[in-house]
Amino acid sequence: MTQKEGYARPRPRIETLVDLIFGLSLSIGAVALITASAPSSTYDINRRILAFIFTASFLITNWMVYTYQMSVLPVETNFVIYMNVVMLILVATVPYLLYNVEFANPNLTVPEYSAIQDYASSLFAIDLATILAILASFSHIISIEEKGLVAPRLAKQFRQSRNVQAGLSVIVLISLAPIFWDLSLFGVQLRLYIWVIPIIVYWVRRSVQSR
Repeated sequence: MTQKEGYARPRPRIETLVDLIFGLSLSIGAVALITASAPSSTYDINRRILAFIFTASFLITNWMVYTYQMSVLPVETNFVIYMNVVMLILVATVPYLLYNVEFANPNLTVPEYSAIQDYASSLFAIDLATILAILASFSHIISIEEKGLVAPRLAKQFRQSRNVQAGLSVIVLISLAPIFWDLSLFGVQLRLYIWVIPIIVYWVRRSVQSR
């Protein structure tokens, strides 16, 4: 055995930290329901619960995709490490941005609060789109058959996942258009409905593939 073969190579464990941040963000979202100002109507209660359900669903869905990818993706490359760091930051900011979208500051005027909501929701959309883009990049790396990370059949599935994730990232970015904030349905801006699309697509694809 050569000297090079005799030494263990250090392996970063940043994916464990990302797992922790996913769980922490989920917990913060739940705590926000308790610490927020008291609701003034049943509509406020329903809106806040739906906001938490959305956040939890998005975080859980993307965590499932992420852990599946990390089970076969080597973390030694600089690109994967850097993308994991970016993922850490993006996931950690999800609860804060959504909090500013949902909860009003009573000291602000209606125009001021609306402007903050619009800005926070725009940042939130960029956050979600970037997370999806990072997941798409991971799927792309895994799908390269020359790397031999997975069997050819799975490589094809990862290529399909890459295309879907990249497309969903673009769709979320499209929600940045002002019209999707100005128009609403049942009192909820269309931008928020668009954010639900990635969650629906993931679970529909999962149901179809499991048959």
